Amino acid sequence: MLKPKELALLAAKALDAKKGRDVKVLEIEQLTTLANYFVICTGGSNTQINALCDEVEKELTAVGEEPLHREGHRGGTWVLLDYGCIAVHVFNAEAREFYSLEHLWADGKELDLTGVLTQG
Repeated sequence: MLKPKELALLAAKALDAKKGRDVKVLEIEQLTTLANYFVICTGGSNTQINALCDEVEKELTAVGEEPLHREGHRGGTWVLLDYGCIAVHVFNAEAREFYSLEHLWADGKELDLTGVLTQG
């Protein structure tokens, strides 16, 4: 069983593999009981948002982790994958700006993803 940080990094790699944009991992365990980490990403279309989420589910299922809940906006503007210790948020650009999780959780610690992600 992987630790929460390892799961968050695996989710970030999965998003990166499907060309998710602006992938971020925020450590929030000192701030809330919601999760230990938020993984945040932008997808370019409804189709890509679904593909990004499917890839995360595939990779985490391969290590024995199933989402507790998958929630999405009908318009396809965002999807949340809740794994308990990590929450994966995939937005289109407008929804990401609107919800502004990085701003709301600015007290969280952003992990350095150098060497984790292949995209810049």
